[in-house]
Amino acid sequence: MDPGFDPDRPDGDDTADPRERDANDPLSEFRERFDVPGELYLDGNSLGPVSDAAERSLERALEEWRELGIEAWTEAERPWFRYGESLGDELASLVGADSEEVVVANSTTVNIHTLVGTFLDARGDRPPGILVNELDFPTDHYAIRSQLRQRGHDPDDHLHVVESHDGRTIAEDDIVVPLEDHEVGIVFMPSVLYRSGQLLDIERITDAAHERGALAGFDLAHSVGVVPHELSVHGVDFAVWCSYKYLNAGPGAIAGLYVDERHFGETPALAGWWGHEKETQFELRERFTPADSAGAWQIGTVPVLAAAPLDGSLEIVREAGIDRIREKSLALTSFLIRLVDETLAAYGCAVGTPRAPEDRGGHVAIEHPEAARISEALRERGVVVDFRPPNVIRVCPAPLYTRFVDVREFVAQLGEALETGAYEDVDPDGNVS
Repeated sequence: MDPGFDPDRPDGDDTADPRERDANDPLSEFRERFDVPGELYLDGNSLGPVSDAAERSLERALEEWRELGIEAWTEAERPWFRYGESLGDELASLVGADSEEVVVANSTTVNIHTLVGTFLDARGDRPPGILVNELDFPTDHYAIRSQLRQRGHDPDDHLHVVESHDGRTIAEDDIVVPLEDHEVGIVFMPSVLYRSGQLLDIERITDAAHERGALAGFDLAHSVGVVPHELSVHGVDFAVWCSYKYLNAGPGAIAGLYVDERHFGETPALAGWWGHEKETQFELRERFTPADSAGAWQIGTVPVLAAAPLDGSLEIVREAGIDRIREKSLALTSFLIRLVDETLAAYGCAVGTPRAPEDRGGHVAIEHPEAARISEALRERGVVVDFRPPNVIRVCPAPLYTRFVDVREFVAQLGEALETGAYEDVDPDGNVS
């Protein structure tokens, strides 16, 4: 355990002064490698800022385009022809997978389409039911319902939705039990709920799915890069994620996917030439021969300029170490939760994120009836946070560039906005008067 990060303490470490925490922070040097916008940028779970390494890798790709032209597909420093696979190699350790099981490709929603569709087809006579939860990010349901419809299945009959008891979290027992009650062939859950930040137990859910003959897939958008994973060890069947949040690869950056090696050889539901086996791809055969790896789920030509920043971003994550990133993340969120409890509860703020460290991801949901107007008032002060309906201010103290003093300053700014009623100058549509 690194100095200053003691997860056995409710405030995250053994030092009361946030300046001392920052002085003892083994990751403090990484902040200088980011251009952090705003006075306080606490929205990295929506879009991470640019780093020096991401900028360099993008510039390198531009120079290779300029100097090598089409030859860059084979002669670039990281040849573009295998860009998706080679970046997948770098990502594999973050999700606990073998390199052949990971590839960067497509967008998150496209990856949900192709993987869910693939495994609906592969199940054959198995039940087409898919188990999700009502607190999922909506695009996951859009894609799944679409894939069910395309196969002649009524989503209202075959999409089984686990309900929340409190509007914030999902009880894992409620995920496991419906597997007995419904004909479920696939369980598809987020690793972290996008609104509340609840972290689900991937191993438990996967085991329960497999015990009942179902497959287990996960959306890791809010955990990859801030929470370590062991997908292969846990036997997860497939997973998807984006790279513009904690991986800081930029807006519209290429997404990633994982497919367990047990499923290599399945025909992708959305087949495209970039998923063809590399050895014969340019023979341009009439019939599709999928790669014998996760690379088979690539569709179109890799968008090099949307993938290049990820190359540099992963360099920083490797240097920092995912375990140290997780330790600091828990320390920061624990500190934030404690300060909200101590100083903001009197103004009607409540923490909607699970208190147990093992049950939360990298952000904290602060609930308030006027959350929309408060969020906009904070932005007017240069404090960048995120609002999620109906009443959540999402606050993300991303470990690579957020300091403990930033967390303290955020709470002070929020407290002042509440005490002075500054948010009352914002109309319900978010416009400042």
